[in-house]
Amino acid sequence: MQIAAASCSFQGGRKYNEDCVMLNNRDGICAAVVADGLGGHGGGQIASQIVAGHIASSFMLNPRIDTGHIRMLFEQANKKVVESQMPGQKMKSTGAALFIHNGAALWGHAGDTRLYHFRNGALACQTMDHSVSQMAVLSGEITQDQIRNHDDRNMVLKAFGSAERFSAEIAPICVLTHAFHAFLLCTDGFWEYVLENEMESELAKAASPDNWLQFMIRILERRAPKGNDNYSAAAVFVNI
Repeated sequence: MQIAAASCSFQGGRKYNEDCVMLNNRDGICAAVVADGLGGHGGGQIASQIVAGHIASSFMLNPRIDTGHIRMLFEQANKKVVESQMPGQKMKSTGAALFIHNGAALWGHAGDTRLYHFRNGALACQTMDHSVSQMAVLSGEITQDQIRNHDDRNMVLKAFGSAERFSAEIAPICVLTHAFHAFLLCTDGFWEYVLENEMESELAKAASPDNWLQFMIRILERRAPKGNDNYSAAAVFVNI
């Protein structure tokens, strides 16, 4: 199994970059975490760093593809963000994480930071946002594509830093069959301007994860308005 990975994180048109990307890839073990801080005035940056740093480093110390183990790492990260909050600064963070070891992958997320899984160049699955606009999709009020322009798109229903009961969404273990697997983890500031069919078409031209990210960033930068949100992503290629 060969794993290649790359990441990016940009401030966009905002005063602070409150996103954080942690990417560890060595000896057939990979942990990629993309987090999008909420709270403004730089506080979200602290929350996203706590989430990404804790989850990625903890997995590399104990790389187990086990749903209970990953859920524990997410809950620990949530607790650390809560403990770092101060009066008047209830910083939080959304986040998505991917783990690969021993021919299997596992991922989880909270909020509207997404993970996309492509198998042999075609989109196989993607995470479902924990947001008001995603609920509008489920109720039939709007289509999935309309999330990008929905008035309540930025209202998330789940995030790290929740003092009440926190429960991230952990996907079932994915056995990486003999194929080319590509994963994209990205904040809403990234996927808002790059459509899923464009992710596929740019993947078909890419020779590496970094290549793929650069192609998509060109689309994003042509499309994003002045004052756009931070945008960050991690790309992972797995050849079995």
